[in-house]
Amino acid sequence: MIISVTSALVLIDLMPRVIGLPVAPHSGEAVLERCRRLAEVFRASGRPVVLVRVERPGVAEQPPGSGFADGLAQPGDVVIVKRTVGAFHGTDLDERLRGLGVDTLVLAGLVTTMGVESTARAASDHGYELEFVADAMSGFAADEHDFTVEKIFPRFGDVHDTADYT
Repeated sequence: MIISVTSALVLIDLMPRVIGLPVAPHSGEAVLERCRRLAEVFRASGRPVVLVRVERPGVAEQPPGSGFADGLAQPGDVVIVKRTVGAFHGTDLDERLRGLGVDTLVLAGLVTTMGVESTARAASDHGYELEFVADAMSGFAADEHDFTVEKIFPRFGDVHDTADYT
């Protein structure tokens, strides 16, 4: 198991309306299940779990399925509501992570080339060390996901699979 004492698990957009999208190479449900396992491991080791979800700005009511997947959020988790693709802009994510003494982010969730990648790029700009859980995320197309995991993410940090943490 490779969980650092100063790491936090950051799970992106695990909302029913996103989980139900046609993603590849892993289904939204498979990604959710792996993310649940990762969250259990982080919580059991006393490491923070950060849950990020998106809200559409300027609408009176969010679309159905805009909350977190059932049972995902647990007491003590850090909850971030974003209104952009990435989780840092316009949120207090950086301040909350710094307040917890976090210097390494383990990223997973949906969608690889959108919320996960955007959050990763901003996290790098903020000086965080990064780890990516390749089988706990998925893209709009398998080739997009694979390219990002194999070519882009290694430029920002280390790429692992769920088994490396559980």
